[in-house]
Amino acid sequence: MANLKALAKDTAIYGLSSIVGRFLNYLLVPLYTHYMPKASGDYGVSTNMYAYTALFFAILTFGMETTLFRFANDEREKPDTVFSTGFTMVGSLTAIYLLLVFGFITPISNYLGYAEHPDYLLMMASVVALDALQALPFCFLRFQHRPVRFMSLKMLFIFLNITLNIIFFVLLGKTSVFYVFFINLLCTGFITFFFIPDLFKINWHFDRKLLRRMLSYSWPILILSVMGILNQVADKILFPKVYPDEAQANVELGVYGGCGKIAMIMAMITQAFRFAYEPIVFAKSKDADKNEYYALGMKYFVIFTLLAFLGVMGYLPILKYMIGSDYWEGLKVIPIVMAAEIMMGIFFNLSFWYKLIDKTIYGALFSMTGCIVLLAINIWGIPRFSYMACAWGGVAGYGTAMLLSYFVGQKLNPIPYPIRSMAFYVITAALFYGVMAMVPKEWPEWIYLAISTVLCLTFAGIIYWKELRKKPAN
Repeated sequence: MANLKALAKDTAIYGLSSIVGRFLNYLLVPLYTHYMPKASGDYGVSTNMYAYTALFFAILTFGMETTLFRFANDEREKPDTVFSTGFTMVGSLTAIYLLLVFGFITPISNYLGYAEHPDYLLMMASVVALDALQALPFCFLRFQHRPVRFMSLKMLFIFLNITLNIIFFVLLGKTSVFYVFFINLLCTGFITFFFIPDLFKINWHFDRKLLRRMLSYSWPILILSVMGILNQVADKILFPKVYPDEAQANVELGVYGGCGKIAMIMAMITQAFRFAYEPIVFAKSKDADKNEYYALGMKYFVIFTLLAFLGVMGYLPILKYMIGSDYWEGLKVIPIVMAAEIMMGIFFNLSFWYKLIDKTIYGALFSMTGCIVLLAINIWGIPRFSYMACAWGGVAGYGTAMLLSYFVGQKLNPIPYPIRSMAFYVITAALFYGVMAMVPKEWPEWIYLAISTVLCLTFAGIIYWKELRKKPAN
């Protein structure tokens, strides 16, 4: 129970930085979609470029975030040594990456379709490098259970980012995606300086033998991370390459990216849960009741993400104003993208069985299989169905990885997940969403909102009655 209370407390604090931060960043979406209209394709460029940055961030961190938790919680290791060894590894890889990008910027920009704007690549490559250098310090704050400092730095970045965007786009009237990247670089660089005092407090020691063991643990996680990121961004990377109309590709991608932002509330919940849950899982790995705890964590994750799904779909007539009206044609992807995000979150929760027994290669194989499914659907479907293929490809990819992880995990390291209870909530949420979807389009929006409110409250009431209310003493 104490661990569950710690999970709830840390999830609330991490969730504040994640959910509030993402919400504040969402305020930039109407800003961008207003000042960068659909026809300009600039929002599509932004969507494409941030897909590349997510991929290279995963490569540069080399799975060291999870690896840090695994080794820092080992009683035989000194946490400072684990941190300094991992940070040295990431820092060296980042330096090589920057040398390659800056040294070969012309052929790289030509290949990626940004021959006229190599500055976009240089700025975002620098952002990725700084983010990679911040990754382990942020991770170490989580290991030290310092969520307030973690949240403060994350919120400071968001505050600066929003303020500068308002200054450049609203007050100065800038309309180019160049300023999106430029502002990101300024803010990321500024936050990096706040970690300097923390780095001086570390008792630095590089351990070659420890590094070899850490790399042995982390390289499957690297593959897992890269495949996981590809599951999230491969469609956005592939889209301009395989869409038949090159001039229209960034326009279509901008619509998909803009509408996908609304669905990202599910990613917020998953991220907040991960930040709090991952340190506790590794710390609890030696307890006798660990499997029951993991099963309960999975159950509550599923329940509350389903509630979030109903909330977003129920209030979509309001949430759609977060993006410019000329992007609304893509709203139909939102329930599909959210379903994929739920599957991704379940896959993350399932991942602990192989992380805790040092069999991370399984996660890499599951994620790789899911990624192959996603890529196949996107390559075949984008020329035929545009961004709808991207949405369904995500469901197929995450669904494949999720099912593989569950069935293999139950054979090698069984955990008593409450499948019947979770299935009840999934079916109930699906029925409630079906009722929302059947409301005639010609009815006034207030009727849809009223029906959706009743359904969401009913679902929340079911959760309270079955899970949260105090049972009478026997």
